[in-house]
Amino acid sequence: MNRIPLRNVLNPNSVERLQGCRGERALQGAVVGQRFQFERQGYFCVDSDSTGQRLVFNRTVALRDSWAKIEAEASSPTRRHV
Repeated sequence: MNRIPLRNVLNPNSVERLQGCRGERALQGAVVGQRFQFERQGYFCVDSDSTGQRLVFNRTVALRDSWAKIEAEASSPTRRHV
């Protein structure tokens, strides 16, 4: 059985790190595993790497951006099927 290293099959774009983000004061008491919905972004849970000074969130579900799709369709040339 050929074993492929996990790193070779992961999407290199699957990790997105945002720094300097701001959140509401209510997030200060967040505990590991607690889940939140961030508006227009998705659902996140608090990572075990979080500290009192630095919260780390993992996105568990992204929200689809229907408005961007509507805007893109509106700005593209109309296609006619013959």
